[in-house]
Amino acid sequence: MSSRPPRPDPDADLFRDDDEDFITPSPGTDPNTKNPYASSNKWRHQESSAYLRHTRPPAPQGGGAHHKARDADSHSPVADLADFLNSSRISPGSAGGGGSRPTTPRYIPVIAGAAEARDAVQGGGDGGAADVRARTAEKTDGRDIDCGPLINYRRMEGSTWVGSVLVVTRGGGKTQEWIPGLVFKRGGEGGEGNGDEVKGLCLYSDIRNTFWRFDVKVEMGEREARWEYELPGMRYARCKTKTKVQSFWVPAVTESMRIMFHSCNGFSIGTDEEAFNGAVLWKDVMRRHTERPFHVMIGGGDQIYNDAIRISGPLRAWTDIGNPKKRREYPFPERLREDCDEWYLQNYIRWYNTEPFAACNGQIPQMNIWDDHDIIDGFGSYVNEFMKCDVFRGIGGVAHKYYMLFQHHLPPPPSTYTSDAIHNAPGEHGQGFDPNQATHAYVHPGITETNYIVGSRHGPFVEEHSHNLFAKLGARIAFLGVDARTERTRHQVNFPETYDQIFSRLREELGAAQSAGNPFKHLILLLGVPIAYPRLTWLENIFSSPLIGPIKFLNRRMGLGGSFFNSFDGSVDLLDDLDDHYTARTHKKERNQFIKRLQTMCAEFSVRITILSGDVHLAALGRFYSKPKLHVPVENDYRYMANVVSSAIVNKPPPAAVANLLSRRNKIHHLDHSTDETLFKLFDKDPGDSVKTASHNNVTMPSRNFAIITENSPNNGHSISNGNSTHLPPRLAPPEYPAPPGSSAGRSHRSALSRQNSHSSSSSGSSVLPGHKDSRLPIGPGEINAGTKHKAADPAEHGRGFDGSLDVCIQVEVDQSDPEGTTEGYGLTIPILDYKKPEKAEGGGHGHHRLGLGRVMSRETTGSRSH
Repeated sequence: MSSRPPRPDPDADLFRDDDEDFITPSPGTDPNTKNPYASSNKWRHQESSAYLRHTRPPAPQGGGAHHKARDADSHSPVADLADFLNSSRISPGSAGGGGSRPTTPRYIPVIAGAAEARDAVQGGGDGGAADVRARTAEKTDGRDIDCGPLINYRRMEGSTWVGSVLVVTRGGGKTQEWIPGLVFKRGGEGGEGNGDEVKGLCLYSDIRNTFWRFDVKVEMGEREARWEYELPGMRYARCKTKTKVQSFWVPAVTESMRIMFHSCNGFSIGTDEEAFNGAVLWKDVMRRHTERPFHVMIGGGDQIYNDAIRISGPLRAWTDIGNPKKRREYPFPERLREDCDEWYLQNYIRWYNTEPFAACNGQIPQMNIWDDHDIIDGFGSYVNEFMKCDVFRGIGGVAHKYYMLFQHHLPPPPSTYTSDAIHNAPGEHGQGFDPNQATHAYVHPGITETNYIVGSRHGPFVEEHSHNLFAKLGARIAFLGVDARTERTRHQVNFPETYDQIFSRLREELGAAQSAGNPFKHLILLLGVPIAYPRLTWLENIFSSPLIGPIKFLNRRMGLGGSFFNSFDGSVDLLDDLDDHYTARTHKKERNQFIKRLQTMCAEFSVRITILSGDVHLAALGRFYSKPKLHVPVENDYRYMANVVSSAIVNKPPPAAVANLLSRRNKIHHLDHSTDETLFKLFDKDPGDSVKTASHNNVTMPSRNFAIITENSPNNGHSISNGNSTHLPPRLAPPEYPAPPGSSAGRSHRSALSRQNSHSSSSSGSSVLPGHKDSRLPIGPGEINAGTKHKAADPAEHGRGFDGSLDVCIQVEVDQSDPEGTTEGYGLTIPILDYKKPEKAEGGGHGHHRLGLGRVMSRETTGSRSH
């Protein structure tokens, strides 16, 4: 019998979502007022048709179409003439081939264009976006901070912690009259003195803002340490809540970092943000950071939502074009590029100054990869013909520019895509250099750092190289972040050669640590989208069916279907999300090969891989593992990889009916003849006293959340191992094996497993396999009592063990109306891997060939390259 109390099944009303259908009433209004902008499409976090009509400018009196009159002086005849002449003035020799990226102008600018630019600064100009910004740029002394400080963790160099701090100051240009400094010193005991000062490095500067990077290096000691820093002589112009002195924590040199993981850090268009109290879960992050500080904050994508550029930004006119063909042929001239550049810059400054998120930015060092909303919804997963259009190439370049600056503290490319620039000659790659964009700007030359694995060729739509991350997270944990957006198309996630680069670097780092006698025990792999997740192939088939064709035609002609179709290429709106998934049929082969290569790394170096993912706006725990018939204990199973899905920390979760449907689709899938995969039944109850899911759903949680990951350090000297021990408090000990609610496991199976595991300890030997056949239930000691009763969910016990395993806790919001963002934890423990390669299998063959690894390992060994 289930211990979970019965509750109504939300599946009975699949398309009900009270959070969106009713709005928070203002004083004096009916509390049952229907939200007039509610979306009828419950599968997407997309604005409704009603919301689009609401934001559309009113029609002229007397009816008629929404035509916007051109400003009286919206075009300069001199600029138009200069643009026309420039388009045909190809400099001699530039039409030739060559495989290198162009670094010099491809044309000779007409003098009139430069004269207009000079006039803009001196008060002239034609009223364009750049001219207006130039004329109205405030005269500043360079000391006003518009955004920041933002602190990043970069890497370890021996026992030295290496990070950077970014501030965005008001004003700038080709040269900077004043260079700011940053002073840092150890806080608390041993923090006396004036500290060390580092001068700022200008990454980028134009008439609006200047981006300063400060490189910080501190020596790691025998104890965890708090470091303080400040920016003497500088003023916070926008974020008045920032304190003069900021601080961050660095672990002891013998310890691994405590990790906080999040994704989907913003609201989708049309969401009632007040109903969710804004970004309140960051309050809980700061509370927990104060109690037990995080050493690194990993962002899994969508650190910012830029989708509104097509609703309230400069792409609104383009979005309003009803014909997808005309949208595809729409140009991206320099003036539109300038407007989009300004919009992305201001959106970043606005969001990164928003509390309580802003408070975390300067105190918890970050490491980020990006996803589609950092650019625009669905970028990379629409049809190729549409993704190659000028507008998408243009905003991809602009979004990449500010992604590099704000999230990586790296200089951007010298210029970004515009349809006004001359196209590349045959064999030439990349955007090239556009002198118009450098008229008033300074761009620092590219910076090469060892914590990046840079793709060998630029992406198909973002014409820049992918930036994958590798870093050491303390003593025994390695980190790999895969940039799965820059190279993405509808049919691939990353180039094959990028995978080769990643695995070559991985083998190099793991091998070096092993040879030095300090092997990595865990590898944290960051993927923006879940890789162990329920299949929705049946839905893909429906949305790709020829039967949808007539409906799409009527949608274009008559608007039938409303927001069921997207505003870009006219496809079914959910289809780009489905195509984003690794489990989509178009990515199946690539995904399976990727998992097998990861298994090879685990077996070769006896390292446990744990995958972090976001994107789907709910919490879940997927895992790969050896098939039960192989009788491999989890501690010895190199195929065991957990996929921690934590999303979203800010955005609205999907309706309960969607989460329950995914639960129904949670089957046990077979990756190959040796590996199974499924979602684990982690959620033993709904958070607090809430009712968020159906009684059968223990695998998906539709509530905002973030994750905490901590190593049970061998230096702790404590007696807890893998979440269970005879020394655990009675509340946490496993007196009997309780099957999660909704399971069909019999009491005899539970009692048998309880007796088997009551004497097991992974630190001294292998656990005994469970006595049930349902792999969605616990298959190892660290999964017993998973959920709210697990020791990993208890702050007093989390990470206090000593066997080197990882405690994972997903903190789930209890009540969206709570302005304090209170969460409840769901925990489990991931064991270290104790795997030794078999010398020989029966029959004289090598053990790896018997386990199905021979061919993969042979390819890895012969295909590796050193860096």
